[in-house]
Amino acid sequence: MSCVFLSITVRVAETMFEDGSLLFFIPLFVIYIFIVIGNLTVFFAVKVDTRLHNPMYNFISIFSFLEIWYTTATIPKMLSNLISRQRTISIIGCLLQMYFFHSLGNSEGILLTTMAIDRYIAICNPLHYPTIMTPRLCAQLSAGSCIFGFLVLLPEIAWISTLPFCGPNEIHQIFCDFEPVLRLACTDTSMILIEDVIHAVAIIFSVLIIALSYIRIITVILRIPSVEGRQKAFSTCAAHLGVFLMFYGSVSLMYLRFSATFPPILDTALALMFAVLAPFFNPIIYSFRNKDMKIAIKKLFCPQKTVNLSSDQC
Repeated sequence: MSCVFLSITVRVAETMFEDGSLLFFIPLFVIYIFIVIGNLTVFFAVKVDTRLHNPMYNFISIFSFLEIWYTTATIPKMLSNLISRQRTISIIGCLLQMYFFHSLGNSEGILLTTMAIDRYIAICNPLHYPTIMTPRLCAQLSAGSCIFGFLVLLPEIAWISTLPFCGPNEIHQIFCDFEPVLRLACTDTSMILIEDVIHAVAIIFSVLIIALSYIRIITVILRIPSVEGRQKAFSTCAAHLGVFLMFYGSVSLMYLRFSATFPPILDTALALMFAVLAPFFNPIIYSFRNKDMKIAIKKLFCPQKTVNLSSDQC
């Protein structure tokens, strides 16, 4: 006889959080606020500044918008667990958290792949770029990234929702994830390996496309005769490459380890890097490493200074 429990006790990395929940709550809350404000700033700066209305910055603005909801899917629940003694989540809430977190992550991964291809066309085929990357195609790629990211996980989440669950009803992770939840199911755990393979193939395929694109981009940039031209080309790709390395670096550590097991503290540290730290650094990379973005942000907060953009006063 199968049994389905109505709530999962989320004892999230108790070795790290149990004795100092408030100490972890404050920095995590500050980081979350920064992520939301930082990504909203990037999003609106692109929308307000007409000079940034091109495919590259359009993709950046959508990526920033997705980052807000990507972190909102997990961090608020983490915060409530830190100040709560129960630390529980319903099975429906757990499945919804998994669905939105990974769907948004998938959308971001597809968008990063699209951004790499966009930079490849812009640098390797600059004369054909305006005719290839039209506003219509840009909108289609952006919408397609989000739609596919949300549709591809529906069968998997639907399948998990039909599984019989019984004790123990504890997951030792800071958010609901596939492997911890599947280990609670009263079924053959070999399905976990199939899940790992599916995720690994998707991650490796995306990484290969992006890596090959940037290898080709770097090869072309190195052939540019002028130093100024090389620096300008590198500057447009440096931010994308940095975000790509952080995003897929943390994803690979989380989901390309298969049967390898890590200590609970290391598991929690990897999950924090994957779900919190990478989104935290993204607005910093896109705003501080990009001159046009800094000007757009200054115009967003200081519209009266649009005539004198070089002024440091606000």
